[in-house]
Amino acid sequence: MAAVTDAFYAAAPVARRPIQPLPDELISQIAAGEVVERPASVVRELVDNALDAGARSITVRLVAGGIRAIVVEDDGCGIPRAELPLALQRHATSKIRDLQELEAVTTMGFRGEALAAIASVADVTLTSRSADDAQGCAWTLHARSGELQPAARPVGTTVEVRELFFATPARRKFLKSPATELAHCIEAVRRHALARPDVGFAIWHEGRLVQQWRAVAALTPQLAWQQRVASAIGDDFLAEALPVQAQAGPLRLHGWVVRPDAARARSDRQFAYVNGRYVRDKVLTHAVRSAYDDVLHGQRQPAWILWLDIDPRAVDVNVHPTKIEVRFRDSGAVHQAVQRAVEAALATPRAAGPAEVAPSPPDSAAAAPAAPPASPNDAPRPDWDTTRYRSAPALALGAREPAPRWAGWPNAPAPSPDTDTATQAPVAHADEPHEVVWPLGRALAQLHGVYILAENAHGLVLVDMHAAHERIVYERLKAQLTGPQAQLPSQPLLVPVTFQATPLDMAAADDHASTLQQLGLDVAPLSAQTLAVRSVPTLLAQADPVALARAVLAELQQHGGAHVLQRAQHELLATMACHGAVRANRRLTLEEMNALLRQMEATARSDQCNHGRPTWRQLTLRELDALFLRGR
Repeated sequence: MAAVTDAFYAAAPVARRPIQPLPDELISQIAAGEVVERPASVVRELVDNALDAGARSITVRLVAGGIRAIVVEDDGCGIPRAELPLALQRHATSKIRDLQELEAVTTMGFRGEALAAIASVADVTLTSRSADDAQGCAWTLHARSGELQPAARPVGTTVEVRELFFATPARRKFLKSPATELAHCIEAVRRHALARPDVGFAIWHEGRLVQQWRAVAALTPQLAWQQRVASAIGDDFLAEALPVQAQAGPLRLHGWVVRPDAARARSDRQFAYVNGRYVRDKVLTHAVRSAYDDVLHGQRQPAWILWLDIDPRAVDVNVHPTKIEVRFRDSGAVHQAVQRAVEAALATPRAAGPAEVAPSPPDSAAAAPAAPPASPNDAPRPDWDTTRYRSAPALALGAREPAPRWAGWPNAPAPSPDTDTATQAPVAHADEPHEVVWPLGRALAQLHGVYILAENAHGLVLVDMHAAHERIVYERLKAQLTGPQAQLPSQPLLVPVTFQATPLDMAAADDHASTLQQLGLDVAPLSAQTLAVRSVPTLLAQADPVALARAVLAELQQHGGAHVLQRAQHELLATMACHGAVRANRRLTLEEMNALLRQMEATARSDQCNHGRPTWRQLTLRELDALFLRGR
């Protein structure tokens, strides 16, 4: 084999070719390969230009999914006749003038490459009329011939692109079917529509209207965003969405994230916008995913749409010709702000909030608690003294006698400090003429030592008691380990373990020494290319120390110390919580079951356990009636 390889290289002498400048046409086609990948790329660039021109109505017309023809019409400010030839020249633009404007771009386009690149690989015709045109007519410019002719058109611009990649047939072979290319074009316009609810968009294919989003004229910006999201993504998204609002210095964030229960198998509903520009950014994606770390099950993908407004000088949009990638000047601050905002939105469980209060009939107030008004069940109910459940923390601490059996369980202190005080269980007194209607209801029974059955105003609640208590313990452990001085306990190794390290590993061990100590890891250099592991976290004493050290160092290199420290702490605490939570087949009294329900209502992220599994489910009366065919 070696002989064959040597013969191959010996038989292929390198012939020197002189250095020559490339022809302009080839230069344009090379540049077009970076900007124009498929019809959707053309649509994206042309819609960018239309928005920069102040358009309020944009129409996209396609033939054969955009392969045969793409026509984009807008009602923007138009292009004066004298500037039409310049619009098709490379690096000719009205968006920027100098380096200072390039470093603070506020427009969608700015590179001056799109029209020139498209014209190099397709047949382009540009028709435009500006509002101040003295002759009061539009002008049409044919890119191939350079011929300029008068035309009839209202103020605005029409760009017609025909036979995409006709000049580069090899590129055309890589295009997919017209149906696939059409889907990509629709998605490109959808992304613009989500950024601009004040603009109307319409997509026609083969003379048929296939998608339309009308301009939204709402009373408030928030309502306008909501209406556009509902029409562009779907009402099902908003039905499971939680609002996100945050302000951190010059950074402002708003949008929606869906509940973990509504996560999807695909990541096709993840939209990030920076100053109105749709981007695919690893910092933003990782920040959102980190916020979902301990509430998502398996490899499920959350759905979200976030708009980030930031000082244009703090973000570089001149990273890639497609302008779909950005680089933040302080990516750590952006990551932290986004992660915290999403975590705050996910922290409030569905069962949180003050309990509803239902008035009891005056005649029966002293006799027995009244049934929740939404329940038609007239069967006898177990005794229910609301004074016994004044607050979940008091029960957990064993403040009243006799204390529940789980008062002595591990990690059952007061609620987490990050729990909103508004979600604390309200107090109900026996002499009040009202009955407290708890969000998760009152316990009825325990099923097979695993599930708690409870009744609330909407029907039947089923609770996985181990998963629920696991989350409660986990959140309280996290609260105990907050603060910069918190440190996980470590166990020294009898004999230090050494391993060969890369220069990046050596640098990470030195730069993040304090973070490693907080994680319970003692990793120090032994030589120029060797690291020694002298201690590991106590809970991971049986783990492979070398594999653990390599994994942590890799995380530190990629995401920095703060995120890795928090993530590692949470993983260890999740293990502790799992072992400290109530196990299956543990028989609970009604009092203990109700105490668990009240703690769930007051605990952040209590809808899911640490592994992302649901902790409770609601069966409404309507669903129960359907099971038994009632009313049919």
